[in-house]
Amino acid sequence: MDGLIAPDETNLPPAAPQLREAAVLVPVYRDDAGELRLVLLVRSNFGVHGGQLAFPGGKQDPTDTSLLDTALREAEEEVYLPREAVQVLAELPDVSTPTGYRVTPYLGRISRPAVWRWLEREVAEVLEVSVAELLDPARHATEDWQLDGWARSAPVSFIRIGEHKLWGLSYRIVRQLLPRLTAGEWMV
Repeated sequence: MDGLIAPDETNLPPAAPQLREAAVLVPVYRDDAGELRLVLLVRSNFGVHGGQLAFPGGKQDPTDTSLLDTALREAEEEVYLPREAVQVLAELPDVSTPTGYRVTPYLGRISRPAVWRWLEREVAEVLEVSVAELLDPARHATEDWQLDGWARSAPVSFIRIGEHKLWGLSYRIVRQLLPRLTAGEWMV
């Protein structure tokens, strides 16, 4: 080794766990009255995220050519939104989850279908939520929650949308997006 000393790998800090890649599409459009709306899904009651609000998306498949491809594929699969109906406006900052995913959100202006259809095993309902509703301070709250798998209760911030609560990953995406949308950063 020419006098070089190899590092003792037992003394090196442990490597950070590898985050799994995922992506979501954040669909946005203006309704007939000119009001800006985001499209959210109510997840079906199956699986770990049952009943939660989410954006179309999921983990990257080996056949996806990029994370954008992941987001568009998932939107096609979950709510039958064709790629041709999406104009991608921006890649938003990544958001990591406690479950080991790094999620890349993509903001996309959509041509809204006449009627929403969805994959029932994954989606229970499609909601079209006005940005004004999401900005309403009366809808914002923080409560102590104790969920399955949590060691103890913790404060959770959310936005009330009808009978639903937007929290977690989707809440974090919306919180960072709303100021940029209302500032007119993109032509929507």
